Amino acid sequence: MKRIFRKMSLKRRLWVSFVLLTVVCIATTGTYVSVFFSREMEMQATKTSQDTLNKTAQVLDERLRNIVVLVSTFMMGESFQQTMRDVQANNSNQYYNRLSQLQTPFAQLMLAEQSIDSVLVHTPIGDFYSTENRRSPSVAFEDTLLQDKISVAQDRWNKLWITGHTDELFSRGNYVVSLIIKPLFDKQLQNTYVIVNIREDYLQELIGAHMQGASLNQLVIDRSGQKVFASREGLQHSERKMYEGIGLDKRGHYNYASESGSSYLVNYATLDMNPDWVLIGYQSKAELLEPVHRLRLAILSIMGGCVILALIMSSMLSELLLKPLFKLRNLMLKVERNKLDVRFESVFEDEISQVGHKFNRMMDQIGELILEVKASEQEKRKSEIKALQAQIDPHFLYNTLNTIYWKSEMAEQQAVSEMIVSLSLLFRLGLNNGQEITTLRQELKHVEQYLLLQAMCYPDLFDYELAPVEEKLLDAPVLKILLQPLAENCILHGFQELPYKGKITIAAYEQEGMLALSVADNGTGMDAARVERMLNKPASEQTSYALSNVRSRLSLYYGHSAAIKLESEANVHTVVKLIIPIVAKEAISQ
Repeated sequence: MKRIFRKMSLKRRLWVSFVLLTVVCIATTGTYVSVFFSREMEMQATKTSQDTLNKTAQVLDERLRNIVVLVSTFMMGESFQQTMRDVQANNSNQYYNRLSQLQTPFAQLMLAEQSIDSVLVHTPIGDFYSTENRRSPSVAFEDTLLQDKISVAQDRWNKLWITGHTDELFSRGNYVVSLIIKPLFDKQLQNTYVIVNIREDYLQELIGAHMQGASLNQLVIDRSGQKVFASREGLQHSERKMYEGIGLDKRGHYNYASESGSSYLVNYATLDMNPDWVLIGYQSKAELLEPVHRLRLAILSIMGGCVILALIMSSMLSELLLKPLFKLRNLMLKVERNKLDVRFESVFEDEISQVGHKFNRMMDQIGELILEVKASEQEKRKSEIKALQAQIDPHFLYNTLNTIYWKSEMAEQQAVSEMIVSLSLLFRLGLNNGQEITTLRQELKHVEQYLLLQAMCYPDLFDYELAPVEEKLLDAPVLKILLQPLAENCILHGFQELPYKGKITIAAYEQEGMLALSVADNGTGMDAARVERMLNKPASEQTSYALSNVRSRLSLYYGHSAAIKLESEANVHTVVKLIIPIVAKEAISQ
């Protein structure tokens, strides 16, 4: 792939780059928006569903609690208490009198709560109920489902809730949920119960009134996974598996994936009046996230349109941008044929035009440049230094801009802004108004900005410290960009495989009349002797770019007066010390 890209013309590379940039940007943005929107919708749906279930459970609890309170009030009435005294005395002679006296409390109870379908007081001396309801004469209480539930529960209860069933006590045979309460009386009475049959359809309407549209399905089950309302169809096998995720918590939610691959959001809330009953709400993720699917289709459509537009625009832009460059290339081909009278002309004032003007100046001064080849050794050293300096700047610029690029891709705008400001200051200090010599103060500021940038890129990789420097040394002239390559070496080679956080310490001090610049780290270390041998080899065989570059520049500017000293102990410390003479800036420039 790289080989194909390298063989492409510059125009074709620009064309491919425009298209790839467009696709990557839109795909990245679309993926982020889609994922974020999906998660946000799921979180909001879960919260809304849970709130709806909590509200429904609260309403249902209030209704059931109201029924319990009304029944308790009924049992504390004089008519009921007198009936219980007859039951205690096993006095059945007053049965019809007591039945007549209870008609009014029965009517008041059912009038106060319309969801009550019927009420029956079962006692050893007979059953008491509202005469408006027709009692099934062929069904004894002992033969009903209610008696079976009482037998299973034994005596460890005061209130017993029975899930939905067909009313066996009265001839209407409605679907009801039954509440069985032991009577409130001074003494416990055997085989005496108050049975309240609650209309199942009324409770279902109560739940349906708080439905969250058609997307949320709600129902009531018990902890064993059985339905509470008999009128509802039996639970399917897949539904029972869905409810296996219900924990012992009072409320909660979880995701469920069916055997067919469908995903559901499931919420649940336990009823306070009967902790064995759980209100369940579930909704399909496919229906919930349908807007996200439409959004993805829209993003794909936009991407397709932008790719087509990028194909057209990239061809036009590359042609327009490269036209002056092609013109300059043709002029250079003429120069190769010794036509030195050619000149570049352009109406633009961009970078290519600046190169063209430089080309014109180069052609005007070509005679002088030939003579300058024979210039003094000092001029030669300065030219070599400029070449070495040109190697440093692109190397550092590539690393830094690559880091800023990825920060911008991650949408860390504040960090990108701070890095650009630091990079701007770094370049201003590095350019130094075109001068190769700067002050120690400026050089320390330069490396500090570099370390600040790298620390923002790798916040957990290292710390740095600039030791205090004597005031009289801060204005000492030094060759610029000496410390930054050494600090970069610490980051690239010293901390890459370090199991703990690294630290870089930079110090400047006077040592035996010389200026000592020290860059130390606590990284993995190096073989100092091997590196010393490598630095003494020819430039083509050297592998340490930063150290060889700094050493070459020191040698060209200061000659044998400058030196580099290396010291390293694996995983303890590595110190690179530069020793340079303290001289006046004018003496160096001469």
